[in-house]
Amino acid sequence: MFVVVDSPNQKGALAEIAVAKEATELGLVVYRPMVEHGRCDLALEIANRMVRVQCKWAGRSGELIKVSLRTSRHSPSQGYVRSTYTAAEVDAVAAYCGDLDRCYLFPIELVAGRSSITLRLGPAGNNQLAAINSAADYEFPGAVAQLEERRHGMAEVRGSSPLSSTPTDETTVVAAEPFGMHPARFLQRAAEGESFVVTRRGRPMARVFPPDPPCGSDGEAV
Repeated sequence: MFVVVDSPNQKGALAEIAVAKEATELGLVVYRPMVEHGRCDLALEIANRMVRVQCKWAGRSGELIKVSLRTSRHSPSQGYVRSTYTAAEVDAVAAYCGDLDRCYLFPIELVAGRSSITLRLGPAGNNQLAAINSAADYEFPGAVAQLEERRHGMAEVRGSSPLSSTPTDETTVVAAEPFGMHPARFLQRAAEGESFVVTRRGRPMARVFPPDPPCGSDGEAV
């Protein structure tokens, strides 16, 4: 199906409908907020946990799919404010590409703070593999399955670890790819008191804990 729409509102509405349809076909329970203009458009029940999802329209240019992650909202004191998404606001971003009639799902660890993300439908012309996001890796069914595996994997980690090293509800889950791209950033956050579980394909592979006592942003103990 080839979809032609011009209005940003139409594109946003169509993206929400497409994502909700895809999720429902996978057997997920879909929730919608009663009031519009919140930071998440839908909530999906995945592995007995509510996942807050922001839905986006994705445009295609040749072998590339581009998803804009910037958002604009009106503030009485500042006018229109443009910003990106954080883990405090949503747990994942879903995108619908009308040209392909296909949905994609990105964990917040991959897209937090980014203004856009580009997916490749095929290999790069120079065969580059580093820093390439393959569209196939984020197709909706597979991405949902990875989220489910991650939740189950986290439960296994909690059940098999001693109490002193068991992640708490405040532990941040981060995929190996974004952790590997910005290790210094995550280590600095750990030094300031944040805990991480690093996952690969939804499975826990490493844990990062803060020092005791945590360090401040200048590296000094607090």
